[in-house]
Amino acid sequence: MRFATEYLHFTTRKHREYINITGQVEEVVRKSGIQEGMALVSAMHITAGVYVNDAEDGLIQDIDAWLERIAPYRDDYQHHRTGETNGDAHLKSLLVHHEVIVPVTQGKLDLGPWQQVYYAEFDGQRRKRLVIKVMGE
Repeated sequence: MRFATEYLHFTTRKHREYINITGQVEEVVRKSGIQEGMALVSAMHITAGVYVNDAEDGLIQDIDAWLERIAPYRDDYQHHRTGETNGDAHLKSLLVHHEVIVPVTQGKLDLGPWQQVYYAEFDGQRRKRLVIKVMGE
């Protein structure tokens, strides 16, 4: 079994942002030379997430509105007692999750017809990191 690891870095312009990273993940798989296996894509911050879904602007807006309804920004989160003001970002990350595993088949990501890989930033405007680890033969 072989492994390949690469890191992506993000500094978003907005506090919340959804970035399609499918192309970058595909490039890491291609460079790895692995034909059969999997790609782990994991946000390395507790206020960010990674998910797989459709690359449709209306859906992205719906996801953002849904997350804001479930975990809205509020001043009264217990977490804010630490001096931070990003309690909602931690909760949004829990809902989206911090990582996905995508199959690799014949040297390519084995995604469904509309599936894309997204990095979701919930406490942005500062440098963040994501790891892509490809494993297989």
